[in-house]
Amino acid sequence: MSTRKRDEPVRLTRIYTRGGDRGQTSLGDGSRVPKLDCRIAAFGTVDELNSQLGFVLAGDVPSRFRPWLERIQNQLFDVGADLSVPFGVTERLRVTQTAVDELERLCDELNVDLPELRSFVLPGGTETAARLHLARAVCRRAEREALAANAEHGINPLVLTYLNRLSDLLFIAARAANADAGKDEPLWLPGAAEPEAETES
Repeated sequence: MSTRKRDEPVRLTRIYTRGGDRGQTSLGDGSRVPKLDCRIAAFGTVDELNSQLGFVLAGDVPSRFRPWLERIQNQLFDVGADLSVPFGVTERLRVTQTAVDELERLCDELNVDLPELRSFVLPGGTETAARLHLARAVCRRAEREALAANAEHGINPLVLTYLNRLSDLLFIAARAANADAGKDEPLWLPGAAEPEAETES
């Protein structure tokens, strides 16, 4: 069986196929599974995460973030492709240690100038930071669903590592976005949301 070259474009001649109208869909190896299969849930959430990163990029994102965010968007399609093909099938696109190493390098690069954390960070600050936090939360869900797929079917373990590291990077990037804008990041103050007790006059 021939495989598509890495730089060969995907050709989609028709968007609707009617093949999934009864709740079934195809994995990357051609096998049919229910759309409720945990692998479908996993790469569906990876697709949602990718859309969230597109939402980040549509805003006023720091220029130094844009190249690696765009690269990660492309890598997330690789993650989805990996999840869509049973792990025992060879000669397929798989997440690599190199991709994980690059995420770790970016984490270290962005974190080096940030102040030490003294509390949990509330999602917010600048609009870019808030969007990155939203993407981080979706990434955590994608990781949980990939863990469920791994427990039931077995997947490439580097997919799990990649998603775990990406959520770390998105958290650090949200902090860096606030720092770049000179915005204080909102911190969790335990019990601060409790209403003050009224005193009798």
